[in-house]
Amino acid sequence: MWRDLLPIGRDAATGGYRRYAWTGADADCRTWFQEQAESRGLAYETDRNGNQWAWLGDPAAGDAVVTGSHLDSVPDGGAFDGPLGVVSSFAALDELRARGVQFTRPLALTNFGDEEGARFGLACVGSRLTAGQLTKEQAYELRDGDGVRLPEAMEAAGYDPAAIGPDPERLARIGAFVELHVEQGRALDLSGDEVGIASAIWPHGRWRFDFRGEANHAGTTRLVDRRDPMLSYAETVLAARREAELAGAVATFGKISVEPNGVNAIPSLVRGWLDSRAADQDTLDTVVTAVEKAAREYADRHGVDLAVVRESFTPVIEFEHALRDELGAILRGRTGREVPVLGTGAGHDAGILSASVPTAMLFVRNPTGVSHSPAEHAAEDDCVAGVRALADVLEGLACR
Repeated sequence: MWRDLLPIGRDAATGGYRRYAWTGADADCRTWFQEQAESRGLAYETDRNGNQWAWLGDPAAGDAVVTGSHLDSVPDGGAFDGPLGVVSSFAALDELRARGVQFTRPLALTNFGDEEGARFGLACVGSRLTAGQLTKEQAYELRDGDGVRLPEAMEAAGYDPAAIGPDPERLARIGAFVELHVEQGRALDLSGDEVGIASAIWPHGRWRFDFRGEANHAGTTRLVDRRDPMLSYAETVLAARREAELAGAVATFGKISVEPNGVNAIPSLVRGWLDSRAADQDTLDTVVTAVEKAAREYADRHGVDLAVVRESFTPVIEFEHALRDELGAILRGRTGREVPVLGTGAGHDAGILSASVPTAMLFVRNPTGVSHSPAEHAAEDDCVAGVRALADVLEGLACR
């Protein structure tokens, strides 16, 4: 399965993945998922929001145990973030069948669409729509860098955008959702554990900073006469790093758009996107407020206008303690060892669904902690350990 999926959407120059929502690479990933489902005799379907499902047992029976993740990527992302959870879900089912277990609850495997938000700027679109955390009207306003709207992209890919929206009937079928994911950090590597359990997702959000100055000639405009928004932006990037360090949080300007984007032109507009995350809400608020305050001071100093727009926000998400503890008990019973419980600064579909259904997450060790990069990696032995842990959990939940 891994070999078949590996080349899809991979850029030959960077070695990274560009599996953006509703593109050719996304279609190939979806075809792969459908083929994996049908080859195992599972009932395959795509829901109204473009999420893929593979069912073992009667979906209408309710109280289903669901596992899976996503197959899309960030720009030049790694091979493991998302796909490891989807591949592992199929592998875990194969393991359970090899064990000869009898399922007492329906089981579903899923691939949620547009989790990374790389194309339209909003993460977890598929799960947000399903959970009613993104309205149809809001989704219709999403545009990619070329100005293509989300419904246009869906329609071009052969899906009906008129059908998108909340799906409470589907959520009512789910008794528990467990997502396996490569760890995006080094906590497990430092503790020496192959697998961990998630405790919570840090509060996090994305803010757009628009610095508007005055376009002019780079060679003839005196420095004192310039209204250069790039200066304000550059100083704000440094401020974000400084404030994050002071607060024990993280803050990153990872995306930038410049107009007119000419080598010999002073920009008229520099648009930068801030991603900030912290262990608690107060700390996150402190960091973002301080970054915006600094940005306004820099903008005033350089005669630049500034607008700040919060594009997305997710509060702290505590995974259901009862389900989390049940996972710990199942794995402890299998291995005789305590499984570490750790928080994460990364958002996931499991976090979105947690407001509607009991959710939990398993993490697989990442030896370097690198993620959202072509260098992202997990050792094969650890991936196998993750599959076995997921199979143990699914057996404990769905085969009682």
